[in-house]
Amino acid sequence: MILFYSILSTLVVSLVALSGIVLLTLRDKILQKIVLYLVSFAIGGMLANVFFHLLPEAYEISSSIEMTSSLILVGFLGSFIIEKYIHWHHCHNLHCKHSEPVGIMLLIGDALHNATDGMLIAASYMVSVPVGIATTIAIMLHEIPQEIGDFAVLIHSGYTRTKALLWNVLTALTAVIGAVLVVWLHDHISNIEIILLPLIAGNFLYIAGTDLLPTLQKQTKVKSSLLQLVSIVAGILLVFAVAGGGHDHAGLDHDAHDEERHDEVHNEHVDEHTLEPVGNTEANHDIVDEHDTH
Repeated sequence: MILFYSILSTLVVSLVALSGIVLLTLRDKILQKIVLYLVSFAIGGMLANVFFHLLPEAYEISSSIEMTSSLILVGFLGSFIIEKYIHWHHCHNLHCKHSEPVGIMLLIGDALHNATDGMLIAASYMVSVPVGIATTIAIMLHEIPQEIGDFAVLIHSGYTRTKALLWNVLTALTAVIGAVLVVWLHDHISNIEIILLPLIAGNFLYIAGTDLLPTLQKQTKVKSSLLQLVSIVAGILLVFAVAGGGHDHAGLDHDAHDEERHDEVHNEHVDEHTLEPVGNTEANHDIVDEHDTH
C-alpha cells in the first residue's frame, strides 16, 4: 500500500507541471501577484507539515533525541550544499536572472529536486497515511509557483512552449523514481523512516526559510504583506485541516495497543492467582483440619 499511495501522490504532484502553461496565459502583472500568494501558501503548508507532523513523528519513533536533532540539521545543511553546488535553486519570479545558460542546468536541478520530492512523499507514507497526505500537499503547494517560474525561465531562454512543457513534465516524473527507490530501501533496511523523517523536516525548513521567504521580503507594501500573511495562515490551516490529526491518531493507536496489552497481562496475572487456590483446595483443607485438631 505504501508503494501505491506514493506513486499515486507523485503522479498527482507531477501534474502540477501543467500549471505553468495554463497560468502563463495571464498577464505578467496579475500572474506575479498570484505567484507571491502561492509562495506564501506553500510556506504555510511546509511549516505546518514540519511542526504538526514531521517533527512530532520523528521524535516519537526515535530512540535518541540527539540523533534526530542532528539529522534535522544535516537535512538543512544538506539542502544548502545541494542548492549551492548543483544549482537546485528554483525561480519563483517571472523575470529571474541567471549568470549562466540555464537550460540543461535548470532541467537537471529540477529532475533531482523532483526525485527528492518523491523520496520525501514515500518516506512520509511509511509513518502513516495522514502524514503522507500532509507532505504531498506541502510539496504540491511549493511545486505550483516553482513550475510557473521554471516554465517562464525556459521560455525566456529560447524554448518553445511545447518543448518547455514537455521537459517540465518529464522532469516532474522523476518523483515517481524517487518514491520507488525509497520503498525499495524500506523493504531492505528496517526502520529507515527514523533517518528519513528528520532529513525531510530539515529540507522543508530550508526551502521555506531560505528559498521561499526571501521572495516575499522584497514586497514591503502593507496591503501586500498582510495578504501574504493571510496566505501563509491559510496554508497552515489547509494542511492541519486535511491531515492535522494524523499524529494524534497514531498516538491513540499506540495507547490503545498498550492498554490492550496491559489488560492481557493483568488477566494472566489474575488467572494465576485464581487458579492456584483451586488446584490446592484439598491440601488447604488438610492444613485447616490439622490446625483444628491441635
